[in-house]
Amino acid sequence: MGKEIERKWLLRSIPEDLESRPHHIIEQGYLNTSPVVRIRRQDDTYILTYKGGGLMERVEYNLPLDKDSYEHLKKKVDGVIVMKTRYIIPLENGLKIELDHFRNPHEGLYLAEIEFPSVEEAEAYIPPDWFGKDVTYDVRYHNSVMSQQ
Repeated sequence: MGKEIERKWLLRSIPEDLESRPHHIIEQGYLNTSPVVRIRRQDDTYILTYKGGGLMERVEYNLPLDKDSYEHLKKKVDGVIVMKTRYIIPLENGLKIELDHFRNPHEGLYLAEIEFPSVEEAEAYIPPDWFGKDVTYDVRYHNSVMSQQ
């Protein structure tokens, strides 16, 4: 069991060097949205995730899946499969920006997330100028909600 503490932002602008950054191709679907039960393919890795309630802080469990199990569960997904490219941008103090560029049906949406070791660090963080509106507490930007749109 782990605890996820993260903040999420829309972007004012996209970094020019984004395409040169390390990245992952992600597709994920939701078997349930409250609580969140998600399947994810990240490159060639398959994961089943359970997320408890909460917006900035919540419990999270990750379990490995094999490709066959993932494909079987994918047929049972409610809503759409969320597809995105996740770019990794390192920050100081071991933090990193996970910048997601979404594909259909959310083509053109960019969201930046940063996971923090504590609520205090999350609340104290001052984002870079190219970040836009903080949408941490706006459920419309939770991937589980986006999968139902």
